[in-house]
Amino acid sequence: MTERPAFGLAMGALLKADTLSLLRNRTSGIITVLLPIILVVATSFGEKKIRLLGGPDLIIGLALTVGLLVSSLLGYAISLAQDRHAGVLQRLRVTPTPTWMIMASRLIVQLVVNLAMTVIVVVLGVVVHGLSLNPAQYALVLAISIFGAAVFLAIGQALVGLVNSLSAVNAIGRILFALLLLLGLVGATGILGDAVKAIADWSPVGALMTLFSDALNWSPWSDQDTFALLVGIGYIVIFSFVGIRLFRWDSK
Repeated sequence: MTERPAFGLAMGALLKADTLSLLRNRTSGIITVLLPIILVVATSFGEKKIRLLGGPDLIIGLALTVGLLVSSLLGYAISLAQDRHAGVLQRLRVTPTPTWMIMASRLIVQLVVNLAMTVIVVVLGVVVHGLSLNPAQYALVLAISIFGAAVFLAIGQALVGLVNSLSAVNAIGRILFALLLLLGLVGATGILGDAVKAIADWSPVGALMTLFSDALNWSPWSDQDTFALLVGIGYIVIFSFVGIRLFRWDSK
C-alpha cells in the first residue's frame, strides 16, 4: 500500500505546479486583468459613457464581473479540460495525493488570481472615476469577489463535468461568456423588456453586479441584496453538485 504524502508537502507541490502552469499560460491571466482595466479606463473619458452604463459603481462592478467570468470560463474550465485531454489529471489521480486536494489546489490558485484582479481594478476604478471608499467597502468588495468567483468557478466546473470534449468546452465556454455578459449588461437596462430584465437581474452576472454596486455605493442592505445572495448560493450549490458528480478524470 502506497503511503500518502504529508498534507503540507503535497499541497505545496500542487500549488507550485498549478501556479507555474498558470504563468506559462499567460494569455488567460493577462486577459483576466486586462479586459477589466480597459473597461474601467475607457469609460472614464466622458460623462455620457458613464451615464449609459449606470454610473461608476456599476462600471466597476461590471469590470470585476467580466474579470471573474474570463478567469472561470475562459481560464479555469478550459485549462482543466486541456489537462484532462492531455492525461495530466489521470496521471495525478493514480498518485497517493487525494483527488480533492488536486482540485482544491487549482481552485486556490484561481481565487488568488481573482483577488489580485479585484484589488487592481478597484484601486484603478477609484482613481480614474474619483470615488472614495472606506476600508469596510474595500473588504466587502473583496468578499463579494470571492463569492462571485465561487459562482463562476462552479459554472466552469459543471461545464467540464457535462462536456468531455476539449474543443466543445472551449467553444461552449466562449458562448456562455458572451451570453452571460450580454444578459447581465443589456438585459439589466430594460431595453429588451421587463421580462428579460427580471431574468437578467437573477442571472449570475446580474446578481453579482447588484452586490458589487450596492457595496461600492455603501447602500443599506436591501431585499434585492438578499435575493442576489441567495441566488448566488443556489448557483454555487447546483453547479458544484453537477460539476463534481459528473466530472471525469480522463477524456475517453
